[in-house]
Amino acid sequence: MNITIIDLSIIAIYLIGIVIVGIWAGGGFKKQSSNNYFLAGRSLGWGVVGASLFASNISTVHIVGFAESGFTSGLSDGIFEWMAIPCLVFLGAFIAPFYFRNKIATIPEYFERRFDGVSRTFMVVFAILTALLIHIGISLYAGATIMKEFFGLDQLWGVLLISFLTALYTILGGLKAVAVTESIQSVMLLGGSILITVFGLMMLPEVGITDFEIFKSKINPGSLSMLRSDATVAQTGGIPWYAVFLGYPVLGIWYWFTDQTIVQRALGSKSENDSRIGPMFTAILKLAPVFFMLLPGLLAFVLFKDEINTAGTGQTFSILVSKLLPVGLVGLVIASLLAALMSSVAAALNSSSTLVSIDIIKRLKPETSDEKLVTIGKITAFVVMIIAILFSLIAGSKGGSIITIVNSIGSSIAPSISAVFILGYFWKRGTKEAAKITFAIGLVIGILMFTLDFPDENGTKLITDTWGVIFMMQAWWAFVICCILFVSVSLLTPEPTTQQKALTFSASAYLDKIKSATDYRIIGIIIMVVLVVLWSIIEFLA
Repeated sequence: MNITIIDLSIIAIYLIGIVIVGIWAGGGFKKQSSNNYFLAGRSLGWGVVGASLFASNISTVHIVGFAESGFTSGLSDGIFEWMAIPCLVFLGAFIAPFYFRNKIATIPEYFERRFDGVSRTFMVVFAILTALLIHIGISLYAGATIMKEFFGLDQLWGVLLISFLTALYTILGGLKAVAVTESIQSVMLLGGSILITVFGLMMLPEVGITDFEIFKSKINPGSLSMLRSDATVAQTGGIPWYAVFLGYPVLGIWYWFTDQTIVQRALGSKSENDSRIGPMFTAILKLAPVFFMLLPGLLAFVLFKDEINTAGTGQTFSILVSKLLPVGLVGLVIASLLAALMSSVAAALNSSSTLVSIDIIKRLKPETSDEKLVTIGKITAFVVMIIAILFSLIAGSKGGSIITIVNSIGSSIAPSISAVFILGYFWKRGTKEAAKITFAIGLVIGILMFTLDFPDENGTKLITDTWGVIFMMQAWWAFVICCILFVSVSLLTPEPTTQQKALTFSASAYLDKIKSATDYRIIGIIIMVVLVVLWSIIEFLA
């Protein structure tokens, strides 16, 4: 694209501004305690918690990928966004306040207190790998691709520029800097997505589309539906509804309840109520991607079908930006794209430094001083960033297989973690022996799934293409096996201690009277009702 001086200036001002805000929010170059650095001094209000959770989740991969999937298969992928909403409501109602009440600093710490040190070690290793490979490495690769597409910047320099700016305020400021900048970036990425959608809708009359029925006639049948049968999937793409309803909760439990990169915002809440309302605010924000990230791809199908088919769907987002937006707004939208990228990377860097300092160093050497823990955290963030840069460059050389790798990683590691967590949280009889064995066998299953389903030289995946079991159903069946294993071993081993049983769900904590209309239970119910109504309307219109 030919970026104007005005747009370049807007992008530069944003990048410089966000770095300055991050350094300021984190206290500049002042010394910080480990509590302040890793958990923002437990001072985050629900608005910051909710907005930063959203920004941590929505990355450049989402914005660019949703435009592409909207073009190729309509609103199908919106089911992933809206299936996250019940998970977030549950996180706010039960999980986040439970962590807050028990003063949990990291998710692996909870696994040790509920089970044992082996479980904590397992969670630390996988949390760091997840942050490194998925949250940072993949995001950097996607960001560098965008930098090359928009600015013609070589991938290496694109990665280095983004990494330097993000690491600067993240390493200096800790979680407070990350959370505050993510709140701003949430506004930016939503604003940019809304701009594209509005200008796309405004252009429809220019191509003769003046009402909904005409618009519907111009798109592929079933493109507006998110609940698709096997027959519909064969025609329009997407994933069958039953596979998502079975498989997504497995991935959702792992991602929303036990991924340190995501949950750390809730752990930094200033009150139990903030830890409840924050994730519910995120749930409200998760309604937006269907209308402002997937719908633009569908608009691109109607407006620029011939051009995108010629250029390749990987350029759907850039064509939308170049064709729809005037000078000035182009800069704002590209800045929003960088905002999504920087927020994902910053979140993962901060969680990695927390895990190494609290779950490894503090655990091995309890006498380590507070100041040294913070220093180790900063060094960790720097080292993780360097490794992620190298991984992103390697990923870039592998071409289009990167999204496949992301899906495979998630469906491979989630089942055992989700089974151990959800059964350990709700079932007092779950034992440490069951956790260890489930983690070990689940790891073997995950490695087999990842290896057998990795594309061969012809792009064929054994489990998905030959056996007909897509990654969502792989996650579900692996989860079922892990659950059966956990329950069986638990019943054959000694009961947990009283302290371990105390770290499970207790209904009595949620039986107090509802005192106002802003009670978290009322908010949660309203969110779920809105979700059902909106979903019903979309399926009716489809």
